[in-house]
Amino acid sequence: MKRNNILILFVIMSLALFVLAGCAAPPTAAPAEPTQAPVEQPTAAPAPTEPPTAEPVTIQVFYPVAVDAPIADILNGYISAFEKENPNITVEPVFSGGYGDVRTAIQTTIDGGGQPPALAVMLGTDLYDLINADYIVPLDKYIDAMDNGDAYRNDFFPAFLDNSRYDGKLWSIPFQRSAVVMYYNADLFKENGLEPPDSWDALANAAQALTVRDGDNVTRWGLEWPSGWPYWLFQPLAIGAGQNIVGDSDTEVFFDHPQVIEAVQYYIDLSHKYQAMAEGVQAVWGQAPSDLASGQTAMIVHSSGSLSGLLKQVDFELGVMAVPGKEKGTYATVPGGGNLYIFKGAPQDQQDAAWKFSEFLTQPENAADFSIHTGYIASRQSAYDTSAMKDYIAQTPQAAATRDTLQYAGKELSLQDLGEVRSIFHDYLQKAYNGEMSPAEAMAAAQKAADEALAPFK
Repeated sequence: MKRNNILILFVIMSLALFVLAGCAAPPTAAPAEPTQAPVEQPTAAPAPTEPPTAEPVTIQVFYPVAVDAPIADILNGYISAFEKENPNITVEPVFSGGYGDVRTAIQTTIDGGGQPPALAVMLGTDLYDLINADYIVPLDKYIDAMDNGDAYRNDFFPAFLDNSRYDGKLWSIPFQRSAVVMYYNADLFKENGLEPPDSWDALANAAQALTVRDGDNVTRWGLEWPSGWPYWLFQPLAIGAGQNIVGDSDTEVFFDHPQVIEAVQYYIDLSHKYQAMAEGVQAVWGQAPSDLASGQTAMIVHSSGSLSGLLKQVDFELGVMAVPGKEKGTYATVPGGGNLYIFKGAPQDQQDAAWKFSEFLTQPENAADFSIHTGYIASRQSAYDTSAMKDYIAQTPQAAATRDTLQYAGKELSLQDLGEVRSIFHDYLQKAYNGEMSPAEAMAAAQKAADEALAPFK
């Protein structure tokens, strides 16, 4: 019995051990590898796409020059280069004689209900008439959108910007610009022991000394001063006397100012008193450069735009300077020439393309190139920093002389009702030159008529 009890106890203990073993924790397992986030497969790059192609646009540019003139070839060269850079833009030049022809052609088109060109080169003095007719758009939005807009705007010579602004806006970009200058035969001055004139007296005396007569026949005039289109070449005389014929206001003229009358008298004295210039109105604009080149005159007052042509004709040292003023050491000039205008009646895409072409034409390198090949003064100051212009000036110092006259520039006649006021001034100034009226009488009549013409605009 006792033995059986021991056997039963052994069985019970074995079962207890088995149960305890089943309840024990299993042996520690090796730590599992950390779960990795699924690797994201690289997204395939989208297939390259072509940049959106700009819509094609064609613009017309009206330009005041004969179709067979050298300047037409120059402009066509710029057009070709521009179109290579802007293949969506086609530029069609329309060459039309002179500034007046361009203005008439555009006005006729608009008045007839047609679409004007997107761009035209017209006189800077046309500004007020073009604004009043609502033909053109201001250009500030384009310049303000440029990265260097202020630098671009300020790089133009101030004398050229003066008749590009109105009512706080910039309406045109200077391009084909000039100034009144005096050309002279420097060899003749040296041969006669004369210095370039620096006053009215010096100019009159030099012109008198250089006039040559054979009996009653003049074989060489000392001076030719064209007056068939007189206001522009007269203005340096008025400025040199101390009073420009136009004021800061767009309705103000000073035709009857004593100093303006004095300037008229001086012009007359050059022929009547000094006998150094032909009497009366000199309708010699076209022939004056060739007269200087051929020795028929020793000096001419003319446009700086004539420089290239003169340099090709003369066989003597050509002097270039601003017009001497009344007082010793003073000089005067006025700017002239054409600006780039964008027309309101052209579709917006054409206006935008016209601006791109205007910006291209006025790049410093192109402004320099245009000046070198035409004789016009480069409209931007930075053009004179280009290597091409530096090389040209080293060979042709007269090109720097035309630019330097701008420091003496006054405002060109530009105001409301310009056509009428200019005609009034021309009429009475020529009456004085021809001896039909005294300078004082002529200028008093001109002032009265001009004030009446300007009254509606005040």
